[in-house]
Amino acid sequence: MRKTDPRHNERPGVALIVVMLVLAFMAAVGFALMTVTRSGPDVAANVRWRQRVLSAAESGVDNSLMQINQTPDVFSNQYRTTFAGSAGLDDPLSTSYFRKLTDQQLVQDVLNQPDHYIYASEPLPDDNRLTYTCFLIDPQASNPTSSQTQAILVCIGQGPQNTYVRIEVLLEMQ
Repeated sequence: MRKTDPRHNERPGVALIVVMLVLAFMAAVGFALMTVTRSGPDVAANVRWRQRVLSAAESGVDNSLMQINQTPDVFSNQYRTTFAGSAGLDDPLSTSYFRKLTDQQLVQDVLNQPDHYIYASEPLPDDNRLTYTCFLIDPQASNPTSSQTQAILVCIGQGPQNTYVRIEVLLEMQ
């Protein structure tokens, strides 16, 4: 007859519990790795779209500058001043100030009120899923005595999956 160690009899089933805990931990780590690995391509696709939409906004800046250079009086009659029919788009104290609004709201407003803009959802020639919308804001609108020699050119690129990028450029007429 063989003698058993009395210490083993004090904790029956401990090894089984330890093995189950280790397996549960390994399963959780495996699930986390699977989730991260699966979301990587989605993140990469979003970054690619964002870069392409940024290129669309930059195209809007380039085309708008060419348009402004062809018609230098564009500052005086092309300022966008209203949002949803109410004044305040160019007033920093207004709730409708353009920097307080989302890109999606601004693009939709230009489409709903097609006046005082340079481009409205203009598609790129090589990919019509990418568009840009551009308009001018008077940075000195709150000062009625200022001369209209400055403008903020706002260009918003838009692409699939609700992707927007905004570029603002301060222009000064010489």
